[in-house]
Amino acid sequence: MLDLEVVPERSLGNEQWEFALGMPFAQAVNILKRQCGSIKDVQVLYSDTNPLGMDLVLNLTQDGIRLIFDPMVQRLKIIEVYNLSKVKLKYCGVHFNSPHVQPTIEQIDQSFGATHPGVYDAARHVFMLNFRGLSFSFPIESKFEPHYTHGLGSLQFPNGASPTVSQMCIYTGNSLADTKAPPMPLSCFHGNCYPETVEVLRDNNGPTGLRIQLAIEGTGPGHVSELRRKTLEKLIMFGDSAQEVTSYLGSPSKVFYKSEDKMRIHSPSPRKLAPSKSSDYFFNYFTLGLDVLFDANTHRVKKFILQTNFPGHYNFNIYYRCDFRIPIKKDFASDVQDDTFTITPYTKWDSVQDFLYKPVEKPVVLNRASTTNTTNPFGSTFCYGCQHMIFEVMSNNHIAAVTVYQPNKPGVGDDR
Repeated sequence: MLDLEVVPERSLGNEQWEFALGMPFAQAVNILKRQCGSIKDVQVLYSDTNPLGMDLVLNLTQDGIRLIFDPMVQRLKIIEVYNLSKVKLKYCGVHFNSPHVQPTIEQIDQSFGATHPGVYDAARHVFMLNFRGLSFSFPIESKFEPHYTHGLGSLQFPNGASPTVSQMCIYTGNSLADTKAPPMPLSCFHGNCYPETVEVLRDNNGPTGLRIQLAIEGTGPGHVSELRRKTLEKLIMFGDSAQEVTSYLGSPSKVFYKSEDKMRIHSPSPRKLAPSKSSDYFFNYFTLGLDVLFDANTHRVKKFILQTNFPGHYNFNIYYRCDFRIPIKKDFASDVQDDTFTITPYTKWDSVQDFLYKPVEKPVVLNRASTTNTTNPFGSTFCYGCQHMIFEVMSNNHIAAVTVYQPNKPGVGDDR
């Protein structure tokens, strides 16, 4: 049985690990992987058809805990303990819930002190006792309902009949209903950079590079050792060297060498069937949701891949979501003043087609599989080419990834 410390408006955990509000989904999964000996049977719950409309949930069924993540920013929003009989809980080092300590009304009062009168939900027959960043639910029998108006403590119960907590929630702010996922706490940075926004830069010929707003750890005024959140702006352009990209973004999470290019068959270049004597390579920045492809011969940037990290995609949880902004324009003259459209990770592909006023060419069907697992339970995706970019689209019409490549220079063939 897990023995966990409750920190209102912040976290649930122990000396080895903690689930902190604002924690990215991937970090919570990593904790569960490391604790597989003590935390078992974890469910991942999401909506396949509407992944942005429903919360992303990790359900620890054997421990009675739900970790509820905001579907847009994919950070931890609510920590819910829905079965207190499966876990030990303490506050300031003292247990208020264990096999020997029942979380009754009196015990909660003793452990957490006074608070505002609770709120009664007549439909669910539940009384909510709220502290800042923490709430407890008590099931109340209907015969006690007429007396709830003076607060939970005013209800008179027979000896031994005092209700016990049926649910506990940790969140930020004063209202569970209105809570939002907070910014990522500094304790979750672990020396990495995280993207606030990524803007695709364009000129009249097409994309030229990326403008990236990075969130990093940094020292602030006052104590030298005190960390602060800082934001930096970096420009990564086509043609930048591998050394320049490393100096801007730091060392990549991984370097991947391409063994083959399965999309080359779709290139109009006559050189597409010629064997390559060297391999292009990617810098994979998992926390940025970004891949940078370098030419094998020049070692300079030739492509960017921006990841949206939707559940139900083959690469889900490998990357963090890249919060990109991609401006596109109509391919023909238009009388409409607003002839620019901005694509984000939350844009559906049909809205892009509606803006362009024309059907995009038929897609290339992409079937993913690995050497260890030849089946892909998530099915195929579809790749559409548009304005020097390739959009990988899932069956639910959401964009899974965007590949941005450099327009051809005059007189130079495309061997991509």
